Amino acid sequence: MNKTHVTVLEIDSNAIIHNFRYFKSIIKPTTKFLGVVKAFSYGNESVAISKILEQEGADYLAVAFIDEGIALREAGIKLPILVLHPQTETLHHLIPYQLEPNLYSFRVLNEFINILNKEAVDSYPIHIKFNTGLNRLGFSATDVDSVIAILKNNPILRLTSLFSHLVASEDLNERDFTLFQINSFKKIATQITEQLNSKPILHLSNTSGTINFPEAHLDMVRVGIGLYGFGNDAAETSKLKNVGVLKSRISQIHTINPGESVGYNRAFISSETLKSATIPIGHADGFHRNLGNKAGYVTINKQKAYILGNVCMDMIMVDVTHIACKEGDEVLVFSSQENVEDLAARSGTISYEIITGISQRIPRVIN
Repeated sequence: MNKTHVTVLEIDSNAIIHNFRYFKSIIKPTTKFLGVVKAFSYGNESVAISKILEQEGADYLAVAFIDEGIALREAGIKLPILVLHPQTETLHHLIPYQLEPNLYSFRVLNEFINILNKEAVDSYPIHIKFNTGLNRLGFSATDVDSVIAILKNNPILRLTSLFSHLVASEDLNERDFTLFQINSFKKIATQITEQLNSKPILHLSNTSGTINFPEAHLDMVRVGIGLYGFGNDAAETSKLKNVGVLKSRISQIHTINPGESVGYNRAFISSETLKSATIPIGHADGFHRNLGNKAGYVTINKQKAYILGNVCMDMIMVDVTHIACKEGDEVLVFSSQENVEDLAARSGTISYEIITGISQRIPRVIN
């Protein structure tokens, strides 16, 4: 940890454990649990959180890219790791680290077969993804026969799982489409498992699918945002615990006289005498520029201090005219799921972007 940086993200280990156990409580004991730790565990700290999940009994981890999986292996993580979006240029790095690829297209599938043949590796665990409506990654239903033929002809591949991804499981207005996806995936999985006479892990549910569609739990669920304290509505979020607290300190306090401006481009010009406090966090740290000009705020001594002027790269200035505070006082950027959701709404975005966008220059402190 960089101890010279006063802006820090404090991560609550007990909150991760609570959230993991909550999701375990709503699935069957026989259903496996995959923890999604991509993007630094949604902007938190992937190594520490992966170790917690490993100790708690998670069955799998998932990352987006190969380098994320390598970092976990080099930190000593032993759990199976699914790489959701491997690139053909770096597939050869999977093998020495025993990372398990999602082979989502014929190009990626055939390239990995070539690599395994060159490396003389046998029965390597792979995962096959089918597109059932998201139209992002995955084979189509019309590819089933060709995929089966390739798997039959290449025993160097060990089909460990089949999966797909739900499009709108958080939106009950789209329930019919979600049920369509579930049924489509089950048909594909039945066709493949019967023709291959194998029993790969079947998984479809993300966090919202785990909450809203128990019929989609299948053999394993993939929980991402839920681990970090966010359900698909206020009621579900209230059952979870907040994981991250982003805090800083007041660097300097200024008196701003009528007619004086604050920040770049004179975006704020005062009509009265006020006090501004400068905080060492800016858009380079993930503090959204849309929060400038009183759209957003931080909390100082339990009171909201609204942003004055534009958000700078490394700093914000906030109105503390009516807040009793001094230089060096603690500043809370967010400390609860409600804070994050409010800042997201004020930024015109979603909670995912707020928490995943926290710059890696901000130290993480694990409590």
